[in-house]
Amino acid sequence: MSISVTTWHLEQTSPADLSPAQAPPAEQDVRIVRSEVPSPEFSRFLYTAVGGDIAWTDRLTWPYAQWAEFLGRPGVETWVAYERGTPAGFIELAGEADGSVEITYFGLVPAFRGRRIGGHLLAYGIERAWDLAERWPGRAPTKRVWLHTCSKDGPHAMANYQRRGFRLYDTKVAEEDGIPAPGPWPGAGPITGPITGPTTGPTTGPITTGTPAGE
Repeated sequence: MSISVTTWHLEQTSPADLSPAQAPPAEQDVRIVRSEVPSPEFSRFLYTAVGGDIAWTDRLTWPYAQWAEFLGRPGVETWVAYERGTPAGFIELAGEADGSVEITYFGLVPAFRGRRIGGHLLAYGIERAWDLAERWPGRAPTKRVWLHTCSKDGPHAMANYQRRGFRLYDTKVAEEDGIPAPGPWPGAGPITGPITGPTTGPTTGPITTGTPAGE
């Protein structure tokens, strides 16, 4: 069964294009840290944990060596958001020699959506895309930050990117095979019901329910 998929390409061409986002409340203890040691195991975990319910499947067949080769490329960076020590989401950057930086992947683990982390992580990641050359000696300064998203992505993805200052520059529509969302690991299946979110205070505090998508 095929489905019609719309893909949108967006870009920023100046650091001034970035619109900042409000940080989550201090009691959430959200930190964003670069994963500086290339780790196929960790990156694959992030990829499946974030994308399991929105049909991220293109890297599921990557062998270990392909993960290692990609993560070891100069200019590739993974920035991870943690809420009280637990991985909540990530943003992956891929810098090119011509000064362009692609946001190759960005998203939150389902339980952490709707907790004001997404906009904060995206804004922080865009800042790191613009200053990426400072961490990679010899690379050209960033001239352009770009990404693409599609109608299979989370329902708030496009609006989140536009709120951070991205501009649409191309749209494509194509027929693709309808692939079921695989879930976070083989056999887990897609997440279809409410997700129990993390507590907002001490571990003895009340449990909140995360929304299926959003910031």
